[in-house]
Amino acid sequence: MTAAKSGDTVRIHYTGTLADGSTFDSSQGRDPLEFKLGTGQVIAGFDAAVDGMSVGEEKTVEIEAEKAYGPHNPDALQAFPREKIPDNIPLEIGTQLQLQSSQGNPMMVTVSEVTETEVILDANHPLAGKDLTFQIELVEIA
Repeated sequence: MTAAKSGDTVRIHYTGTLADGSTFDSSQGRDPLEFKLGTGQVIAGFDAAVDGMSVGEEKTVEIEAEKAYGPHNPDALQAFPREKIPDNIPLEIGTQLQLQSSQGNPMMVTVSEVTETEVILDANHPLAGKDLTFQIELVEIA
């Protein structure tokens, strides 16, 4: 049986869960996820988990935060004066907003705290600092 290796285009079904068992993402009800193995298109731990799998094989893997979205970086939190944020911008905790970096690139941030004087925005990936569990099925090697 052929095993998936770096450079192969693979199609997989997956379900990702957190330590509390809640699902954060799944391909169920959608087309399988397609990516080129070993090219950094998915998180490092996911890439490593699929490497060596055969078509039809299923497995469950735990991926530590360092091989997923990295540790939570406190330097990625930034406080903005509340009066500098337009009134039409929702400021509920957990709201995701798109900002422009100083280089002009779009970046996603999450409202993490709101006080009377400031709004704290978090530029960490929402899954940063979290260990992830994936149930994976290799559907096809192209």
